[in-house]
Amino acid sequence: MRSPPPILPLEVRELCYSANGVDLLHDISVSFSAGPVTIILGPNGAGKSLLLRLCHGLLEPTGGTVRWRGGGNPVRRHAMVFQRPVLLRRAVAANISHALKLHGLNRHDRRQRTQAALAQAGLTDLAQRQARLLSGGEQQRLAFARAWALSPQVLFLDEPTASLDPAATRAIESMIEGFRTIGTKIVMTTHDLGQARRLADEVLFLNQGRLVENGPADRFFAGPRSEQGRAFIAGDLLW
Repeated sequence: MRSPPPILPLEVRELCYSANGVDLLHDISVSFSAGPVTIILGPNGAGKSLLLRLCHGLLEPTGGTVRWRGGGNPVRRHAMVFQRPVLLRRAVAANISHALKLHGLNRHDRRQRTQAALAQAGLTDLAQRQARLLSGGEQQRLAFARAWALSPQVLFLDEPTASLDPAATRAIESMIEGFRTIGTKIVMTTHDLGQARRLADEVLFLNQGRLVENGPADRFFAGPRSEQGRAFIAGDLLW
């Protein structure tokens, strides 16, 4: 079977978003290319999650453009995992199989991919358990397994380890590294600076809906160029 055409780079140009008369994102321009793990940082209310949703296509911008390579919105070739994943009222395996069915896979391929995804996430022994009975960490691993089964070219992650304990966080970070290994582009928000240092190749730093810094992670953590970035790294409140 032929590989699907690449959908990257993703070009965001002069992106704006307003709601109820309030400007939440202001003229953001950035290019997401294949390869590096991109971490979006910033204080609460900076617009991190909003930027992810606009890139994914869950929201329409009020200004500017979000354009994938070749145009359009190739939703079947990218996926998103939220801080609190939406799971179906089904067993663990059925959550994955149903997602594959929606993508048009036949029963044989669905079974094979489901088994592989469960093994990847360490959930094989829980395949027939109801998803709602899983722990928070197990539910997040199931969300990752469902995404892995779909073989996305791009994976958007919105605070995927928030509220998880250290062991569950390590498991999710290991899965993120697994996605990186198979060539999936990761774009992720996090409040955890330690996690950002571990995972990021490049950093986007947002403040008050504006893109303040964009560059290599090692450069940002060694010495942010902006006053806001330096305050954020130091743990100071930003207003």
